[in-house]
Amino acid sequence: MKLFVAPRAPNPRRVQMFLVEKNITGLELVNIDLNAQEHKQAAYLAKSPLARVPALELDDGRVLTETRAICTWLEGMHPEPNLMGRDAQERAFIEMADRRMEWYLMLPLANAIRHTHPGLAPLEQPQFPDFGQSQLAKATDTAVWLDGELQRQPWVAGDRFTIADITAFCTVEFGKLMRFKPADAGLHALQAWRDKVAARPSAGA
Repeated sequence: MKLFVAPRAPNPRRVQMFLVEKNITGLELVNIDLNAQEHKQAAYLAKSPLARVPALELDDGRVLTETRAICTWLEGMHPEPNLMGRDAQERAFIEMADRRMEWYLMLPLANAIRHTHPGLAPLEQPQFPDFGQSQLAKATDTAVWLDGELQRQPWVAGDRFTIADITAFCTVEFGKLMRFKPADAGLHALQAWRDKVAARPSAGA
């Protein structure tokens, strides 16, 4: 199998962290250069027609895109260690936490970066800086809420490390492009959680 990734991009990093946490090896990693627009070339579009990275090419030639779908497949093929829930109830609450991280933290922060950071200009034309700043405010609101959650529970989805922590961590790290550091914003629980995740071997993926 081949996993198409892009260095420094948060969504491919989520899958790579997921692989390390689950001790999955043997996949061929193929780097896609986003700045060189490789994701928009015909060879890659044949695999991922919406030009999205990551993508997982299965042994039978089919291709899975979308980070959550790839992780769901990996979880099904390699159930342990469990990162997405052991029963219907736990799966639902972990998915809720993960979706919150995707939609209310990652998406607005990514929009902020894509529309305000000069290094992302080749990937986002035209850029709308005012929109980017408004999205940064939304991401900050979610970060404040998340800090409150982490004051009363050790992990994003509750009492154990899950896929929701991977999504949140990759987002916070991506936020470094905006010089975002939780402690600087007074979000000390979020900073302590970030440092705890950063100490895991998967954080180097």
